[in-house]
Amino acid sequence: MELQQEQTPSGSIEDCLKLLKGEKDEQRLAGLFLVTKICKVDDLASLSRVYNAIGAKFLDRLLRTGMGKGTVSGPGEDNRDAYLQLSVRILAAFCHVPEIAASEEMVSKIPLILETLSNQSGSSVLEECLEFLYLVLTTSDAGVTALYGSGSLKILASWMLTMADGSNPMKISMRLVQLIISKISLDVIVTNCLPEVSNIVVVIARQFGVSHDAMKFEALRLLSATLSSNLTPLYDALRQVPSDVWAKHLRDGVSAILHNRTAPAEKLQALSLAESMVSILGEGWLIGEIELPDVRDAIPSDRCLILVLEQSRVEIAVMLNELAYTKYEASKNSSLKEDIILKQRNVAIAFSLVEKIIKLISNVSEDQGDLINENTLMRVIRGLNETTGVVLEYLQDAKEHGQRKGDDILASVRVIGSFLAQTPDAWTEKVQELLDYMLSVEGEDEQSPFNSVCFLLPMLCQITMKVEGCKILVSSGGLAAVVKCLINLIHKHGGWIDDDGSIFLACDTILNVLLKKELAGLLCGESSFILLLEAIATSTEDTKEPSVIMMAASICALIFDFTSENALLSNPSFADKSLDKLCRLFSRIFALSRQQSMNNDGMAQMDDLLEITSAGYSRWGDRFPRVQKAIGWLRYS
Repeated sequence: MELQQEQTPSGSIEDCLKLLKGEKDEQRLAGLFLVTKICKVDDLASLSRVYNAIGAKFLDRLLRTGMGKGTVSGPGEDNRDAYLQLSVRILAAFCHVPEIAASEEMVSKIPLILETLSNQSGSSVLEECLEFLYLVLTTSDAGVTALYGSGSLKILASWMLTMADGSNPMKISMRLVQLIISKISLDVIVTNCLPEVSNIVVVIARQFGVSHDAMKFEALRLLSATLSSNLTPLYDALRQVPSDVWAKHLRDGVSAILHNRTAPAEKLQALSLAESMVSILGEGWLIGEIELPDVRDAIPSDRCLILVLEQSRVEIAVMLNELAYTKYEASKNSSLKEDIILKQRNVAIAFSLVEKIIKLISNVSEDQGDLINENTLMRVIRGLNETTGVVLEYLQDAKEHGQRKGDDILASVRVIGSFLAQTPDAWTEKVQELLDYMLSVEGEDEQSPFNSVCFLLPMLCQITMKVEGCKILVSSGGLAAVVKCLINLIHKHGGWIDDDGSIFLACDTILNVLLKKELAGLLCGESSFILLLEAIATSTEDTKEPSVIMMAASICALIFDFTSENALLSNPSFADKSLDKLCRLFSRIFALSRQQSMNNDGMAQMDDLLEITSAGYSRWGDRFPRVQKAIGWLRYS
């Protein structure tokens, strides 16, 4: 804040200095009042001379007097408000000199300034106090530490809730928050100041939505930095805030950034913010009322969805092309490593949004049909299909360069699995060509493929409903990969705990293949089935969940079609005690079918699995005398 706009007369500065060096407080006060009349804040040399002349002790005494904690003699010494305003204004002016702002004297005054803001009297010097804090923090890391340690976020959050939209105090407050989170771990801040951080996010969300100047972009950067942290406590706290208070502002802001001609970096930040919002509030956030400053007509509620999808598609196409060049054509340049990491991070954000949009359209039901009209739905599907083609080409390129390890490649596999689970007949030839490769992809921290198979399970479950899909899976070696994945899932969870549905997707895929009699010749050599029998035997012995018992028994019943008791026990990978466990499993499923306690609805859902097991037993029962004995009188023809 400038003290005076006019040219500073050099003689007047000398008069100020004489007064400031006087022995009496009255002289110094007069000198300071004169400084406010003739000095400009960009005249750093004059400000430095004034500061050296007055000294830190008098400034401290003047500030404390204004706060009611000290005494400065002179006329009007009871007018503490005037002293407070003078002291804070002068301190803020001095801090335009970086050396003064970074000094220990100024850092030491941060608690006093915050105390001023926490009192009612702080309203008269709000902007000057905030300016002082900002200038100190921009020159001193110690200032950031002192500010945060003095409970600044609680005070800032309280003031920001009352500030006018777009006001200068709001701008300075946002910059203070930005400085704090740039120096102090956001994890630590959220742990100690969760309610304050939540309130600040809500306030800044409004500025992001309603501002139409540079402040919108400052809010964008601050929100991106805060919400991209994926901190669960903060997300949980924001979910408790009514969405109409803040979520709409964020949708308005993201839509405005993506709708207008803004810089690529800002569009990426808008996508990152959209991804965070979907993580917090779900895919439904993408659909809702929007207000754009340059659009007067009513805007369809699905406009944000379209904008986010189209920009995500652009980023995926551009980033994958740049990644391919950087990794394969310019790979000898080691300085590009950071560039690759940045591009991988950016494409991951776009991938995540595409996956969430896939989930959104897959969940559109009859009672939600009016949320996305048919034309929009078809446009979204076409866009997703085209992007799937781009991603498949990226995987083809990676395969040709012998690249099977990388988080970007793994993320590509995940996107393919998500989309083709909804449209299993799309890109059939390309999928057949790349399936064995996709099932072999590993993340950076993986020692063997696992996540890639999990990501593809929804698609594999769909395509194996048809014989042709089963043949593709078996011929590519994919069946063994799915069986191994199921074994790993069972071991990983210590049983059939299936929070994300992966275990039963793997089971359904295996069942789809085993039920196809046309593949009998191809399946006989699957040694991985022995390991699966072992895993099932061990993991189901103590389970009481009917769905687990039915699924496990039906898979075992179909595997037994391809072997016998003697062959099984002669296999070194299969333990004798495991057969006993499987005998008990079959006994339990037949007993379970007889239980009167099971309701008809529950039994109806498992009739197919029971039929699979019963029919299987009728085919191989004679080859498994121990199973036959365990079941005893229960025989099915």
